[in-house]
Amino acid sequence: MADTFNINVKTISRVEGHGDLVLDVKNKKIEKLMFRIPESPRFFEAMLVGRKYDEPSHITSRICGICSVAHTCASIKATEAALGIVPTTQIIKLRKLILHHECVQSNALHVYYLAAPDLFGVGSVFPLVKTHPEVVNIALRVKKMANDMVRIVGGRAIHPIRTVVGGFTKLPTVEEMLTMKKMLKACYPDLEASKEVFKTVKLPDFERETEYISISDAADYALYDGNIKSTDGWEIDDREYLDRINEKVVEHSTGKHCWSSRDAYLVGALARFNNNYDKLSDNAKSYAEELGLKVPCYNPFMNNIAQFVEIVHSVDDSMKLIDEIMEDGLEEDKAMVDINIKAGRGVGVVEAPRGLLIHDYTYNDKGRVEKANLIIPTNQNYANIEKDMEAMVPTIID
Repeated sequence: MADTFNINVKTISRVEGHGDLVLDVKNKKIEKLMFRIPESPRFFEAMLVGRKYDEPSHITSRICGICSVAHTCASIKATEAALGIVPTTQIIKLRKLILHHECVQSNALHVYYLAAPDLFGVGSVFPLVKTHPEVVNIALRVKKMANDMVRIVGGRAIHPIRTVVGGFTKLPTVEEMLTMKKMLKACYPDLEASKEVFKTVKLPDFERETEYISISDAADYALYDGNIKSTDGWEIDDREYLDRINEKVVEHSTGKHCWSSRDAYLVGALARFNNNYDKLSDNAKSYAEELGLKVPCYNPFMNNIAQFVEIVHSVDDSMKLIDEIMEDGLEEDKAMVDINIKAGRGVGVVEAPRGLLIHDYTYNDKGRVEKANLIIPTNQNYANIEKDMEAMVPTIID
């Protein structure tokens, strides 16, 4: 192998959008390593200015077709915080239910469709149909189940329309709630089969300790609500995010780089796992143990295993949520709460499948947005991806 070489990959197809990798090595030393994002900015923050309070959630859900529910929930939470709206317990539980299954559909997409082909050495999902048809069939069933769950609660599988500021325009029926629980129970054989398949996978033996940031809550494995927490020992209220989350523009990327206690941090499934392991369901903990995922974990390749473990937890917790909602009784008169327009600022924080998502809106007394700030999980990971590559490339340079 040559001691001096240049690698320029266009385009990295596993990125949400477009990414390039540039690596220049001279005498076995890295001279340049860049993870470039060449996409044009889309100016969603500017798009929101002047919009009425009931519009931002529908606009921002278009930021990402994979994370449309997370953007909807973060947007609604920011607006409700600004206007002083307090949703009912029923509304919150239904939002948690729909957010769980965006997490399931996205994690399934990542684990089965994007990562599995590489892990099995076939490059894409199309040859995987021939080499591992059972994996593809499981992927299709799990993804369909999650899409159907989002559709039943949110009105459609992408860009939900029933989830609005103040609650829901329409609730699922009792029959639909029972159907959803049957769907969840029916997917367990596929989860068991997946676990056995993933046991055969050998992931790269690579570790780099970094800072892991996610939301965290005393009550449950936080996806919908909680404080912002770091493995470096700090925890803050979501309104204080600007005290800890820093962004900067870098010359080689239109995606900003983020840092907090260190020069980079990681968000996503592995961050949630490291911060919230004790709140996982018993089944999810058992799966994690069998697949060699332990706290703390510093191997970024184990993020795929953490994503699968989260699928198990979301299935378990969703059945629990359905039981609680049914026990309390579906009440249409509690589907919406009153909305009173006033000036104010609100921050909405949730966990998108890819990690910590922050929406921050300031409203005037007419209920229109005067200022908006959005911090997206994919952006938050860019700097950390570069740091991982800087640490890993020397170990595989030969």
